[in-house]
Amino acid sequence: MFSAKKRLDAAYKNAKIIDFDDQSKFVLFSDCHRGDNSFADDFANNRNIYFHALKHYYKEGFQYCELGDGDELWENISFGSILNAHKNVYMLMKLFHKDNRLHMIWGNHDMVYRDSNYVKKHLSTYFDPKTGKDVELFKDIKYHEGIILKHSSSGQEVFLAHGHQADWWNYIFWKWSRFMVRVLWKPLNVMGIADPTSPAKNYTELIKVERRTKKWITENNNLLTIVGHTHRPRFPEPGDIAFFNDGSCVHPRSITGIEIENGEISLIKWQIATREDGTLQIVRILLEGPRKLKDYKQFG
Repeated sequence: MFSAKKRLDAAYKNAKIIDFDDQSKFVLFSDCHRGDNSFADDFANNRNIYFHALKHYYKEGFQYCELGDGDELWENISFGSILNAHKNVYMLMKLFHKDNRLHMIWGNHDMVYRDSNYVKKHLSTYFDPKTGKDVELFKDIKYHEGIILKHSSSGQEVFLAHGHQADWWNYIFWKWSRFMVRVLWKPLNVMGIADPTSPAKNYTELIKVERRTKKWITENNNLLTIVGHTHRPRFPEPGDIAFFNDGSCVHPRSITGIEIENGEISLIKWQIATREDGTLQIVRILLEGPRKLKDYKQFG
C-alpha cells in the first residue's frame, strides 16, 4: 500500500484530541476550495449557501471542524486575495475561533498550513485598508493533520483527517501537483477540462483512495473515520466498514457535510430551494442518519 498505512498511522498518532459527550455538537465540512472569486473559484457558486449554513451552526452552538482543502492555495498564490474575496466567511470563522469552536485540518491544497510559521505569518492578522493597520484574524490558530474526537464516557474515538494520506501523488508530490495546477490546469479548468490527477475528477483514482482508506480502517479494528478529499459523500450502515466522507462544498448548487449531535451522526446537504411564491430559500436536507455513534462498533 506504498506507505499509505504509515501516513495514516502518523496522522492518527499525532492527532489533536478533543473530548466530547452526547451534549456536544460538531459540524464537519471539507473541500471548500475557497478562491479569489475568479472564474476558476469553484467555491464562489456556493458561498451564500455555505455562509448561511455556517451562520446557522454558529447560532446553534456547534463546533466547526474543517477537514482540509478549506483554502485553494494551489490555484492562488496568496491567502490575501482569498480573504478579500470571501471576507464575510472569514469574519464568521473568526467568531468560531474566538469561542474556541474552530478546529482546522490541512489538506493537499492547503498543505502549506502544516508549517506553523507560515500559518502565524499569514493567518494571525490581515491588513485593513480602512484603518491602515493590521487587524487580528486567527490569533494562535493551529492546523493539524488529524483530530480525534474522544467520547468522555464510552471512550469511543472518531478519527478526522483530510484523506489525501491514501493518495501518494497528492501527498508526496503535492508541490509538483500544485505547479501543474497553477500552470496548466487552472486555465484549462476555466474551459471545462478537469485535472486527471484529482480523485474528485478521476473515478479510478477515487476508488483506489477509498480502498486504501478502508483497508487502514479495517486494520485498526474498524475505527470510525471521517475524511474528505475525494468529494464523494459516504455514510456506511452499522456493521459495515466505518468509512465516512463529508463530501465537499463545491458540488453543483449544494454543499454536503456531517453533523455529530446527541451522540448521533448524520450526513446533510444545504441547497437553494424554490418556495411556492417563487422566492428562493436555503434549506438543510437530511441525506443519511441520524445513526448512533456507538452502533459503529470496533472489531475484536
